[in-house]
Amino acid sequence: MEEQVILVDEQDNPIGLMGKLEAHQKAVLHRAFSVFILNDKGELMLQQRAAGKYHSPNLWTNTCCSHPREGETTVEAGKRRLQEEMGFVTDLTDVQTFIYKAPFDNGLTEHELDHILIGYYNEAPNINPDEVGDWCWELPENIKKDIAAHPHRYTEWFKIIFDRFYAFFF
Repeated sequence: MEEQVILVDEQDNPIGLMGKLEAHQKAVLHRAFSVFILNDKGELMLQQRAAGKYHSPNLWTNTCCSHPREGETTVEAGKRRLQEEMGFVTDLTDVQTFIYKAPFDNGLTEHELDHILIGYYNEAPNINPDEVGDWCWELPENIKKDIAAHPHRYTEWFKIIFDRFYAFFF
């Protein structure tokens, strides 16, 4: 069965469920989360999406992101996806919520009410190669400069969400 996303209004109240692909085809507002993991040096853990992903393959993005399931909090969902993609779990804090819309070249559109989740971890992840092609630690200042110089290296949503993350912390 196809994974369902939680449709929401602009105040994050659930209004229904829809298949993930259909929601992205129709650009319907739905709940999502973006996990940002920092280490003690202030570096952000980035992931490069796996080559086999159906959109945005091989692009760099935040530590992980996805959609909560019905009955699951965003923090619970963030921990689940962190384990599934990066092979570890750590405490997460929901620090900010905002709405964004990002169309892709393949006709799909992310229209999400996104929860930014922050956590801390200092070890190397144990990446799932079906989800993640590579990973690295990088200082946020360097990421900001590289996005400006090479925006094609990054996912559309990360370029939007990173600005929110950066403004919140720096």
